[in-house]
Amino acid sequence: MNLIVLGAEIETPTLKTLAKLTGASGIEQIHLEAFRILDAIPDDRVSVLCQQVKLDFAYVPTQRRLVDFGLFVTDMDSTLINIECIDEIADMHGLKTEVAAVTEAAMRGELDFKASLARRVSLLAGLEEAALLRVYEERLQLNPGAERLIAGLKDAGLYTVLVSGGFTYFTQRLKDRLDFDEAWSNELEVANGRLTGRIIGDIVDANAKASHLLRTRHALDLNPEQVIAVGDGANDIPMLEAAGFGVAYRAKPVLRAVADCCLDQSPLDAILSLFE
Repeated sequence: MNLIVLGAEIETPTLKTLAKLTGASGIEQIHLEAFRILDAIPDDRVSVLCQQVKLDFAYVPTQRRLVDFGLFVTDMDSTLINIECIDEIADMHGLKTEVAAVTEAAMRGELDFKASLARRVSLLAGLEEAALLRVYEERLQLNPGAERLIAGLKDAGLYTVLVSGGFTYFTQRLKDRLDFDEAWSNELEVANGRLTGRIIGDIVDANAKASHLLRTRHALDLNPEQVIAVGDGANDIPMLEAAGFGVAYRAKPVLRAVADCCLDQSPLDAILSLFE
């Protein structure tokens, strides 16, 4: 087992302390913001120290290579991108505070996702469809490292899937922009140029996200260990549990508890540094 340490400022004394705590056999530099501590034995003190000095870390099996994986599945809102799209759409309708409070509770796992999404979408009834374009063009930004991450994964031969409890208006644009192989999410119903407050078809919730992961994995004839999944909230728990390696990005505590790696400081492309 190797301990991968990630961060903008990784000091030598910290690396030596981590190596001592884990009984490691050596330290390798991956690049300026990533180091590999070899043959590390997991120790609870690693988490405490890394939190103190604002570093991310993960234990990764020795000689685990990126090309050993075949599938990458990621959430969209607050993971691949910097916003919760539904909150910003609601802001165009003067309802951001009300809707954002429900979104936050749902991401913490305190509300049923399907019911909470239907409730939030219903509040959008009557909003002009053009508001969606404003959100995409004026407010939606990729989180740091997103483009480099997807490019690096595709270079390594991984099949990439974007799956979201958000909306097709945004996932389809991001699919085209970043060259994802697939994208799945919820479709907002529009009539006469305005949102009706309803969703077309079944809602993509936590179980649906995991189902898309499993379906794709089976289609590609992969083992669970060959799947990486990334998310930020309770709605991503089944998806991460179905993956061989789960990453929690700026995540809620309920998701952090099931993740193999928590990225609290590092950009998304730090995932590329975890594997040889």
